[in-house]
Amino acid sequence: MSNPPARPGGDSGLMTISDGGPHVTSGVEATEDSTLSLDDGGIYVCQDGPRDAPALLLIHGSASSTRSWEALVPLLTKSHRVIRIDLLGHGRSAKPADRSYALPDQGRRVGVVLDRLGVEHAIVVGHSSGGAVATALAEQRPDLVAALALINTGPSLDAFIAPASAAISPAQWPPTDEQLRQFASTGFSRAGYQIPQELLDEVRAMTYHTLTTTMQATREYLEQQALPDRLTALGKPLLVIFGEDDRRWRSSSAADYRAVPGATVELLPGLGHSPLLEDPQRTAAPLLAFTAIHATISTDGG
Repeated sequence: MSNPPARPGGDSGLMTISDGGPHVTSGVEATEDSTLSLDDGGIYVCQDGPRDAPALLLIHGSASSTRSWEALVPLLTKSHRVIRIDLLGHGRSAKPADRSYALPDQGRRVGVVLDRLGVEHAIVVGHSSGGAVATALAEQRPDLVAALALINTGPSLDAFIAPASAAISPAQWPPTDEQLRQFASTGFSRAGYQIPQELLDEVRAMTYHTLTTTMQATREYLEQQALPDRLTALGKPLLVIFGEDDRRWRSSSAADYRAVPGATVELLPGLGHSPLLEDPQRTAAPLLAFTAIHATISTDGG
């Protein structure tokens, strides 16, 4: 699966406020809901928390979106300007069929978004394949990335647990709720956890092309070089959080990240591949301890 290379350059459009503009939540400052017009298509962005606080960027995983972070965000906004984006092909961002979804290209777009928001330094948090995108961003823009936190991001393909169920075929697209629940079931392990309907709807809103191509792009990035090797070369502060009962990536593989000098690895018993959804409080605790050490105030207020 391949796409034509993305056009050179970053963005050519203006920020537009979607959904009628910023909307107020119960946080310390209004949630700003916007779409940035980049050369490859619109990128959806959410911002919460004080705009003059240290920037914390959250990058979702495959077949996911900004919504996967919603339970965690309120725990982070007291001390951070929390920025979430929908990667190209996901959520409320554009889903072109003729652009590259390779992880370096996704990382490049994230860098353009941060530039447009006036962010000079950020701690970057990635869930699952979002951690690989965060790594790709840091490889291209070490000036932007102050530190990295990876949540249930497999270090290499050796750690991947092949699914027992068959993949969704093009003929089954768009899938039913039941097909989606089966597809997503290995993403959660906490007893009694119910997958939110909006997360299922976000997957269905993808095209079959963007679903399969973005997942293949992660495989190709990991095939080229394992993440611990990439992260060692970067020399950035690193936190790894891993739900111990992950059914997609062997949690024992989290130990591979200990090869990165200074890395901190935290296992969360009783949680699976998506601890940010399964138990936001337990996920936030090590993350906030890490950001308290490495956060820097370095924005112009957006």
